[in-house]
Amino acid sequence: MVINTNIHALAAASNLSVSQDMLAKSLARLSSGSKIVQPSDDAAGLAVASRLEATTRRLDAAKANVGNAISFTQVQDGYLKKIASAFDRMSELAILAQDVTKSNADRSLYDAEFQQISGYISSTAGKDFNGVSLFSAAALNVTVDSDGNTFSMVGVNLGAATYTTATAANVATIGGATTALTEVKSAITQLATDRATIGAYQSRMQFTSEQLSVSKENLAAAASRIQDVDVAEESTQYARYQILVNSGTAMLAQANQLPQSVLRLLQ
Repeated sequence: MVINTNIHALAAASNLSVSQDMLAKSLARLSSGSKIVQPSDDAAGLAVASRLEATTRRLDAAKANVGNAISFTQVQDGYLKKIASAFDRMSELAILAQDVTKSNADRSLYDAEFQQISGYISSTAGKDFNGVSLFSAAALNVTVDSDGNTFSMVGVNLGAATYTTATAANVATIGGATTALTEVKSAITQLATDRATIGAYQSRMQFTSEQLSVSKENLAAAASRIQDVDVAEESTQYARYQILVNSGTAMLAQANQLPQSVLRLLQ
């Protein structure tokens, strides 16, 4: 028996220290909701989870970009829908102006309305969306994923010759009305093509937005499996470490009493 070195107390103290450390770590996991409280818990897992979280943030940004692009095309089509009605009326006026029973004075009245509608179409060509021209020849590159890849939306150009020729026409004479009808019909055909193109872009971007949501969900699930704590499992471990700490404390107290038995030999 020895007095100076209590081996049993040292062993009990060492075990108690380990149990206390594990209890503290379990408590930190339960309070934070993460099983990677510090990098040493899972260095590789932390690196992977960090990259997945960054990708998820970029997916959110890409989805926002796609949503704004959809809004842009919706505003475009809102204007084009009214322009389509305007061209329809202009074609109607061109037909009415070809009536041989009408005088040029009558046709001048038709032409007055024709010119006002033309002015409306011409002014619409200058509209913008948050400072970006709605109707220019410039293509817009929309970001569609977390890597910054884009697809190009060809611009709807109301300044194109097909449109400007139609809006520059007049129905003040039968000859002018005949020419105006041909030019307005061409503009109507071009407008239908442009609206169909916008619709195709909207369809693509809707699918892209849905795919970004699915990708975000899957990446979030992958990151969760790496870093989120399983509360049920960790609660069980927490209870285990509590018991070990309590029992370790009691056993340390008992080990500290062992040297006192030496006193019996000295009596």
